[in-house]
Amino acid sequence: MKFKGTKSYISTEDLSLSVNAAVELEKPLLIKGEPGTGKTMLAQEIADSYKVPLIEWNIKSTTKAQQGLYEYDAVTRLRDSQLGDERVKEISNYIQKGKLWEAFESEERVVLLIDEIDKADIEFPNDLLQEIDRMEFYDYETKQTIKAKKRPIVIITSNNEKELPDAFLRRCFFHYIAFPDRETMKKIIKVHHPKVKEKLVKEALEIFFDVRKVPGLKKKPSTSELVDWLKLLMADDLPDEILKNRDPSKAIPPLYGALVKNEQDVQLLERLAFMTRREGNS
Repeated sequence: MKFKGTKSYISTEDLSLSVNAAVELEKPLLIKGEPGTGKTMLAQEIADSYKVPLIEWNIKSTTKAQQGLYEYDAVTRLRDSQLGDERVKEISNYIQKGKLWEAFESEERVVLLIDEIDKADIEFPNDLLQEIDRMEFYDYETKQTIKAKKRPIVIITSNNEKELPDAFLRRCFFHYIAFPDRETMKKIIKVHHPKVKEKLVKEALEIFFDVRKVPGLKKKPSTSELVDWLKLLMADDLPDEILKNRDPSKAIPPLYGALVKNEQDVQLLERLAFMTRREGNS
């Protein structure tokens, strides 16, 4: 079975080829791209396409690789032993299984998503090399080796905020999700808003891409934010002319809060509007 995208996810030909190549080679698929380009959603759609469960491991700055394997709750075991609890005789009662353990012990193949790996410490990817290579790890508390019953499809996402170690990169199949062009964006919008007017889409895309091109913007609006913005425009039933005939000296688009998410960018757009007005009056 080949992945070609789904009804709710527009996959480019290059992306589909990368997914299928990673599955065929049994390598983790490392997906990079700016936030809001559908990296996390891709894992869900792959799982839906193959009709298998999705196991998500959302990485934070404090996440350690060991947490993906297991954690041993020595404190609770000590407390229970002091209370004479019978559970202390079985150490497995105090082992909390991590997401890799869950994926490895599954009787059916799963999609394992390691989301935003670049948020963690630089050593985090290296600490998972052996486990991802061999699809097994050793539990030192219970003295057992946990092996994958069915090799999971591993999807790893990165927002490209920091470089990943070379040794880790060599073990992955890599794909960069470029920001969608206008034609691809139209297809994405149609998936989310099938009844949207073509005229509204055209004018909204003009504004959206104009905002993204503004030099010095701290956070460029993403695909998901465009989809949300269009939903608001449709809900408010704003006439198309408001977008088409808007005053260029007013750089802030209608309902801008869906697109621009910090005060520095709002102030930047306001300064540009002020400069446009001055040029118009001179």
